[in-house]
Amino acid sequence: MSSVTFDLTRFPIPNKLFIGGKWVDSVTNNTQSLTSAVNDEVICKDLQWADTKDVDIAVESAAEGYQAWQALSKRERRDALTRYAQLIKDRAEEIYWLEAVLTGKAKSFITFEVDAAVEAFIYFAGLINSFHSQAVSYGDDHVQYTTYSPYGVCAAIVPFNGPLVCYALKAASALAAGNSLIVKASELNPFSTLFIVSLAIEAGIPPGVINCITGDGAAGSALAAHMKIRKISFTGSLTVARKVQVAAAQSNLKSVTLELGGKSPVIVYPDANLDKATEFCCHFLMLNGQGCMLGTRVYLHESIFDEMMPKIEATMQAYENNLGSNPLDQTTWSSPMFHRRQRESVLKFIEDGKKEAKLVRGGDIVEGKGCYIRPAIFTDPSPNARVLKEEIFGPVVVVCKFKDDDEIISLANDTEYGLGAYIWTRDIGRALRLSNKIEAGMIGINGLPWAPNTTFGGWKQSGTGVENGTLGMLDWTQHKSIKIQVE
Repeated sequence: MSSVTFDLTRFPIPNKLFIGGKWVDSVTNNTQSLTSAVNDEVICKDLQWADTKDVDIAVESAAEGYQAWQALSKRERRDALTRYAQLIKDRAEEIYWLEAVLTGKAKSFITFEVDAAVEAFIYFAGLINSFHSQAVSYGDDHVQYTTYSPYGVCAAIVPFNGPLVCYALKAASALAAGNSLIVKASELNPFSTLFIVSLAIEAGIPPGVINCITGDGAAGSALAAHMKIRKISFTGSLTVARKVQVAAAQSNLKSVTLELGGKSPVIVYPDANLDKATEFCCHFLMLNGQGCMLGTRVYLHESIFDEMMPKIEATMQAYENNLGSNPLDQTTWSSPMFHRRQRESVLKFIEDGKKEAKLVRGGDIVEGKGCYIRPAIFTDPSPNARVLKEEIFGPVVVVCKFKDDDEIISLANDTEYGLGAYIWTRDIGRALRLSNKIEAGMIGINGLPWAPNTTFGGWKQSGTGVENGTLGMLDWTQHKSIKIQVE
């Protein structure tokens, strides 16, 4: 479909591991190639591929980096993270290009990612000086207090869909808490992560404080099982998360934070701003459906279902018309599937959905170059339909009717996921009641709940632990209780 071509000489494409502040080859010199989801062009033929030996080298580098990071004062660490944020902002165009040529990600979203990354490093840099010990009790003969100490060498595994923002959420809080970090970039979308990690040296962050490796599941398993890594944070699928948690438990019981999938409901009442609500019902099209927080279950009050459905379909048609556009253009708001493996997975869900729900439109491959698929909309699903129950991670939405508050609370909670939920209503009392009863870690009323100073994390099988906010920074620390008794 796509006739887009790229000038691959515009910026250097990172193809090595970044360990100890330097670009290095893998021990085995094993390499992989990556192909553009936009036009099937080979973007990189020789991406270095890490194995367990490279993980060991990265761990030793991180151990040295941890000592160097701890040797700096809090003010020096704060200033370094602030400079890092500015460098990310200054190099935004290069970061965007590295993702666009590989995945076709629309500039509107990578702009959000860069802004979110910048804000994360500024926010957590500011927390460094306010993150103190806490007095528990004191008297004439004693004082007792709790301290927050870094774990030391930590690891982070980031996903293919939003690697920049996920990296920033982990790295900003981990470093602000005083840790060093080994980052495993997505094997399907590594370039922007490798590049942004390399900027740390220019910001004055000592070599080894942040390291970045590539590789497949073997490298991730090596990180999860490594005896010298004390904490790991993973964003990705539930299947891989279970493996990470098992490896962590069977090795040194390292702390694990998991940010996993979602099946977020969008609930629309008749009193809502229906134009804005309709636009938000198509929020699942962002990243072409490849986002954990996206609203992929839409519940419309029965009195507005017939009014809103044509509007939702019209927005989907406009999105479909934009498919295949150049991701480097400002007017492009669509994306391909970021790689063919994910497209095949989505197509399987759609085929199963045809047997368990009514396919209203879309769901087929766009023929030609690139990794494109027409967005699909289902209605009238059976109660246990896969398209209703499971995370698809593609441009697929299920639209249903509901009658009243009790029914929609039951429908919204009828899932093993609990990452996000969205409620559209002008009735503040109703919004409060539903927010208290819906089982999700983040709830947005008439919009998105995202902010760097509030927690990001899921309930049930959407994850454990949190990112963002002061609780996100606490997640990267160990607690120690100290009591001094006067003799």
